[in-house]
Amino acid sequence: MSSVAAKLARKPARPVGAKQVRLRLVYIDFWSAVKLSFLASLVIAIVGIVVSFILWTILNNFGVFDSLSGLVAGIANTGGKSVTQTFSLGTVMAGSVVIGILDVIIYTALGAIIALLYNLSVKITGGLLVGFTNN
Repeated sequence: MSSVAAKLARKPARPVGAKQVRLRLVYIDFWSAVKLSFLASLVIAIVGIVVSFILWTILNNFGVFDSLSGLVAGIANTGGKSVTQTFSLGTVMAGSVVIGILDVIIYTALGAIIALLYNLSVKITGGLLVGFTNN
C-alpha cells in the first residue's frame, strides 16, 4: 500500500480558501459593444411593439376609445373624425414600429459611443477594477 493514490486517500482534506483575483477592464471591443447594443435594442423594440399592441387591445375591449370619442365630441367639434379612427390599430402599430426602429438606431449608436468613450477614458483612469472569487 505504498502507492501515491493510497497516501493521498489517507491524507486529511484541507479546506481550500476562496481565491480572489482582481483584474482591470482596460478595453472594450468596439464591434462586440455594437453587436450587443444592437441585439439589446432590438429586444427592447420588439417588447415595445408587443406591449403597445396589448395595451391597445385592452383599452379597445374596455371601450375607452369610444367613451373618449364621446367626450371629445361633446367638448369640441372634431369634424366627424372620432378618436377611434385616429387611434386605430394600424395607426398605433405603425407608430410603434417607427419608434422601435428609431430606438434601435439610437441605442446602437449610444452603445458604440459609450464603448469609444470608455476606451478613451481608460488612458486617464487606468480602467475599471473588477474582483472575482473562486467559491
